[in-house]
Formats: sequence, structure tokens, C-alpha cells
Amino acid sequence: MPSLGTTSAFHLPERLTAKNDPALIGADEEHFAAIGESLARTTAQLQTQLEGERRKPAHPGQQALERDLEVHRLSSRLRLLRRFGLDMCLGRMVYADTDEPVYIGRFGLTGDDGRQLLVDWRAPAAEPFFAATHAQPMGLVSRRRYRWTNRRVSDYWDEAFTADALASGAALDDESAFIASLGSSRSPRMRDVLSTIQSDQDAIIRAGSRGALVVDGGPGTGKTVVALHRAAYLLYADPRLQAGRGGVLFVGPHQPYLAYVDDVLPSLGEEGVQICTLRELLPQGADAGVEHDSRVAALKASAALEAAVEPAVALYEEPPAQALLVETPWAEAWLTPEDWADAFSAAEAGATHNDARDQVWEELLDILLAGHGELDVSPTQLRRQLARNETLGRAFAKAWPLLSPEVVVADLFTVPAYLRRCAPWLTADEVTTLQREDGRAWTTSDLPLLDAARLRVGDPEQNRVRRRREVTLAEQREQMDRVVDEIIAADDSELGEVRMLRGADAQHSLVDEALLPALDPDALAGPFAHVIVDEAQELTDAEWQMLLRRCPSRSFTIVGDRAQARHGFSESWTERLERIGFRDVHMASLTVNYRTPEEVMAEAEPVIRAAIPDANVPTSVRSSGVGVHHGSVAELGGIVAQWLAAHEEGIACVISPEGRPVEWAAGTDRVRMLTPETAKGLEFDLVVLIDPDRFGDGITGAVDRYVAMTRATQRLAILTS
Repeated sequence: MPSLGTTSAFHLPERLTAKNDPALIGADEEHFAAIGESLARTTAQLQTQLEGERRKPAHPGQQALERDLEVHRLSSRLRLLRRFGLDMCLGRMVYADTDEPVYIGRFGLTGDDGRQLLVDWRAPAAEPFFAATHAQPMGLVSRRRYRWTNRRVSDYWDEAFTADALASGAALDDESAFIASLGSSRSPRMRDVLSTIQSDQDAIIRAGSRGALVVDGGPGTGKTVVALHRAAYLLYADPRLQAGRGGVLFVGPHQPYLAYVDDVLPSLGEEGVQICTLRELLPQGADAGVEHDSRVAALKASAALEAAVEPAVALYEEPPAQALLVETPWAEAWLTPEDWADAFSAAEAGATHNDARDQVWEELLDILLAGHGELDVSPTQLRRQLARNETLGRAFAKAWPLLSPEVVVADLFTVPAYLRRCAPWLTADEVTTLQREDGRAWTTSDLPLLDAARLRVGDPEQNRVRRRREVTLAEQREQMDRVVDEIIAADDSELGEVRMLRGADAQHSLVDEALLPALDPDALAGPFAHVIVDEAQELTDAEWQMLLRRCPSRSFTIVGDRAQARHGFSESWTERLERIGFRDVHMASLTVNYRTPEEVMAEAEPVIRAAIPDANVPTSVRSSGVGVHHGSVAELGGIVAQWLAAHEEGIACVISPEGRPVEWAAGTDRVRMLTPETAKGLEFDLVVLIDPDRFGDGITGAVDRYVAMTRATQRLAILTS
């Protein structure tokens, strides 16, 4: 942060000398000084609070959780304050009924005197800064946006909404802050674009969270920008989505995409959003391969196959038809087929197979206890003995085994009779097609079925851990009971205060939770209050079910482009979503291409329209002045080397059917080697396509060529062998 009182917050280049006029920036300098002082004070206060929280004595249970949450909150706030200085200020706006500018920031900030120095960009009061247009100025006279470089203003742009403002001598924007920034070099991470959010994008960001909002837009329209900023906005503005109420899940198409957008939400002050790909929703996704057989992929893409899970699991929940003799040191008892059936019926509706297994087991023990009659042994001791009975344990494990989702799905794909019984609607040929030698050779197409099985079966490891926790807890309490008995027996005081150790609160406080086996909850299992899906046009019906299971409220933001669906998208968004389970679908469209130059779109548009005549091809707002280069693959090294030498910043990408690295690119981190599929959602200064005719035929090939071409923000070269 510039040193207050000695260094100006403005550091404009010589070509912008006119913008250094004190009449234009004097008020900003004063306001930035107040912001700097408030920042310093707020940072010191937060640091003191954080140190105080960390010094608090350790407490168990809820108190420890509350302390940890407060430490996390304070730490997150401090990180954001230290990450930004004065550059947290995005710009200012002036209303017609006042001369006092309203400054907009990444978060709100108040001065010593209670004056609002910065309005949080997500607050209703900040909306005109993003949404005002010349057609609808929303009461504004003028608006100023800043560009920051190394925490100092390196440029700023003014917009006038009235004739008086136009004549006031403002540093009028001859192009717009947003358009001016589009040609700047790309980096490995998405650029910070908060200050230049456009009105069409802002309207979608601020839309309500009820139902499913579809954001349909072609390449370069800012769909990803909208999706990420909408996540931050909803967490701020919608109480139903805030801490303790489910939170937000953000699903992207692939790992390069996640790496690209990784820094956006933290820069907006939101660190609690879960971000992942579909693969990461399940542990098997890490090593899952691609389903190369198109017939198998098509069968698994349908959500219908998930209906096989319920009958498949039910085959593992059948009570024995024979009676069982259970012996203990004190007596013996019979479990009749009726007893087994009664115990099995004790499973709660909706419980997972493994959770219900615990319920059935407890009911079996109750039945056996009741059948032993009066014995010279405590019920607790008898129950413990029954729980350890090997004969009973083996019979129960056979009748209701502890299952894993992998076992259920692997059996379906390796035992034809099992699949025929559980999915009778499949033809004999389809059953044969789905069979494979290794049932656990997982592909990405298996993940939805594994997820459905996980929901029905549960996590066996969590059940084992829970059981160990219960055993450990029982042992601790039994030991504490003995210790308390000894203390009370030795107490010779008249008041007998040590008898308070018999109280439930005291008993609980004596248990050492640190010795209990830890439960490891699945952070991606949900349920979530809201789910945002980018590149949603690629999801199969089965994959949609994975996400619907994680958001029962059906509160979704669905971002995509039907023209970029590699396997086609013949329905409308509404038809598709209603068919898979959505009932409240709203549409929003983005039609302005802020990223791709006109020269590139002129060549890309015919490619996609040949395959999808009604494609939503957006209109570019800028021209690079550089035409698309066509040449030979032999030129590849020279084109990239020449571009690297001429540009100190920026990222180039070579997109080929293989996406493999080449030797000459090994010495730089400014060249990416991707396939059309892994390039989706990303953007690069220079894009070089290698043999685009080999990308494929039909809609898939056309989409891959269209997607690859429209990754370019400055220059595109198409090379053929």
C-alpha cells in the first residue's frame, strides 16, 4: 500500500498526464487516504482478536467448534485485507441528487467516524455501479472504474450519464474499461474482472436462487465469470445458503479449468465454496478411465440403470428361513424365522443398507434378551456377550452383510444373471454388452451408478469407525463408572459433593473424545443449498442425478452452451432439465462475445453453423486487426517461438487431437499443450490448432473445432500436416 501522505495512490503513465489533474483525482486521493487509515486500524483489531481467540483455553465439543470457526473467520478476513490494499476499491459512482461519490469495494469498510468508506460490491446499494447503462442510468450522473497495478491506480475511466456530467471535464472513457482490458495478456489463472462486470452479466449474478437458473451463452460471453461471481454473491445475499445451511458446490469440467479459476473466489473473500469436477465427487473418479465403447457409454448415460441398485441391494437383505440356536454361558435361546423377519423389519425407511444393518442388529439383540427370561446376570453383561457370539455374528453377516458400493456395481457388471434379475428391462444383448472381465475397472461412465449405490448402501468404513467409536465410548464410560465408584466410596465428607460425578454432564466431561476414532465426513456428499455447474451441456442424464442427489432443493445455476455439446443437444434447456427432474426452470442468455476477436469468430461461426444451424453464436465487440493464419505443421515451432519473443507476458496453447507436449516447449511455462476437450472453458492469447480435421466427424468434430478456435483472445493459427 502506498505510504499515506507521501505517495500518491495514482501512478499513471506519461501518456495519461491529463488524467493526473488534481481537479480529477484530488477527491479520490483524500478518500483513499481514509481507506488506508481504516484498513490499518481494522487489520490491527482483527489481529488482536485472532490472537485472543488462539490464546483461549481448549474446550471440548461445541465450544471447541465455535472457537475454531471464529479463528477461521478472523483468519480469512485478515488474509483478504492483507491480499489487497487500496486496490480493494473498484470504483465510484455519483448520484444526481448528491455530489458525494459512493465508492464500491470488494467488501464493506467503515471509517472511524462511522462513515461508509466502501460499499460491498454485493450489497443492493452497489448494484448501479455494475447495472447502470445510458438507456437506464439508475439515477447515476457518472461512474468511474479504476485499473490497479502493484496497488496503485495505473488508469481509470469515467462514464457520463447526463449532459452536465459530460461537460464537467471528466476523463471520459473512449472505449470502456472493460473493452480496454480484453486485449491484455492472459496468465495461468483467470484475471480479476470484478471491476468490469457488465450490466447483462450483473443481472444474472444478482438473480434469485430459487429453482434452476440456466445461463446460456456462446464462447467469450463471460459465463464462467458470471458463475463464479454468482457463487460469492449468493453466499452474501441469500440467508438460505449461508454457513451451517449447506453452502455452495461449484462443479467444473476438468482439472485445468479448476486450476485456472482457483483464485477467483478467494479474491472475492469466499473460501467456503466446494469446487470440484464430477470425477472428484467419488473416490473412484481419481483413477477412472474413459469408456471407449460407445454402446456401453450410451447405456450408462441413461439414469434408468440406477433403478437396478435397489433390487441389487435388496438381495443382500433377506432374513434366514431357518431357526438359529444362540448359546451363552447362562442360557440358550432360539431365533426363529419370524424373529429374523421381525428384526429385519426394524430397519428405518430411507436408512442406508449399512446404517439399517446396525438397527437390525440391535433389534436382534433385543429379541434375544427378551427370550432369555430371568437370569442372574445384568442385561448389559448379557447383551455384551450376545454381541460377541460368533455363531450369531456369522449368521447375521451372511443374512445382512456389510456392503460397499463397489461390490454391488462390480457384481452387476460381472454376473449376467444378477444384472438380468435387477434390470429386467435390459435386452439380452444389452446385458452382454455391459459385462466386463474386471468389475472394478472403473470408467467415468460408472461414476453415476457408483454414486447411486453409495447413497443406497452407505460407506462401510464409516460404519466400522462408528462402531469402534461406540465400543471405545462404552469402555471409557465403564472405566469411569468404576473410578467414580471408588472415589465415592472413599469420600468421608458430610456434604458428599463428589456424588455430583454421577451426573450426566460430569460423566460426559470425563470422556476423552481425543481417544475416539475420528469420523471423516465426505465434504462433497452434500446436501448443498445451491449447486453451480459450468459447461453443463456435457452432462448425461445419469451425471445430472449425481448432482440432484446433492441438492434436494433443486436450487441450481446451470451454465452452458448447447452449441458446445460434444455429443449434441437436440432439446431445449427447459425440455432437458424438466425431463431429468427440474420443475422450476428460468432462462437467461448472454449474447455478447467479450473475448474472441471478430477475425476469429468470422472463421469459427461457419464451422459450428454447418453442424448446428441454430447455434447461439455471440457477437464480438472488438477486433484484433490480425487475421487467422493458415499454414503447415512445420511452422509450429517458429510461430510459437516468434510469439514468445514478441510478448513478455501471456499464454499460448497448442491444441491437437493428442494434446501431447513437444520437446521444444519444455523450457517454458507459457505454452500449454491440450486437446479440444481439456481446453474447454479456458482462454489463451495465442491458439494454434494442429490438424483440426482430425478432431472428429459430425457434431463432435465440429464442436471440438469451434471450441478450440474460440479459445483465442488475440491470435489464431490453423496448421495442417
